[in-house]
Amino acid sequence: MDLLEISQSIRKLRLQQNLTVDQLAKKSGFSKGFISQVENFRITPSLKALNAISAALGVPLASVLTSDPAVPEYTIGSVEQGEEIFRNDNIRYGMRYLALAYEQLGRELEPFIVEYKKCSEERPLLLHDTEEFYVLLTGEVEFFIGGAAEPEKLSAGQTIYLKANIPHRVRLSENCTFARALVIYSQKNKLANNQSD
Repeated sequence: MDLLEISQSIRKLRLQQNLTVDQLAKKSGFSKGFISQVENFRITPSLKALNAISAALGVPLASVLTSDPAVPEYTIGSVEQGEEIFRNDNIRYGMRYLALAYEQLGRELEPFIVEYKKCSEERPLLLHDTEEFYVLLTGEVEFFIGGAAEPEKLSAGQTIYLKANIPHRVRLSENCTFARALVIYSQKNKLANNQSD
């Protein structure tokens, strides 16, 4: 495999995991510029660098060195051990995201745990172009949907299924200091968009 194929393989693996160049740089210990140069075939990474990049991607080095990495039929994980991801300024709003299936490349579903803690700043409504299934595991939250004046109050064990493009946000209930939820949404639209780039 030549260096052009390696650079494209790294980019493909990064996109399959919905990582930005900046996120991969932080995880691998390199600068954003270095990762960008590797992906754009501007520099030749050492074997040590390739090893660090593959570890950050959660795949064996062979996957980076292969033009078409093999995708396992299944992966086993735990709701207690997800890969921390950063999105939509989550730390600012007292939220933590843990991706549960990040090792399953090319996945169509994106399951992750969201943890909430008290925060003085309220997150604005967000929407995305895929459907979402939300399961509150612990705690109590208020789930704001669209332009509704009153939020839906959820306690542990309750669920919400949202169609695509519905603005929503979650905040802890007044007497709750911590909550945890399982969220699953489809990647189909995102994968199609990535392939069209």
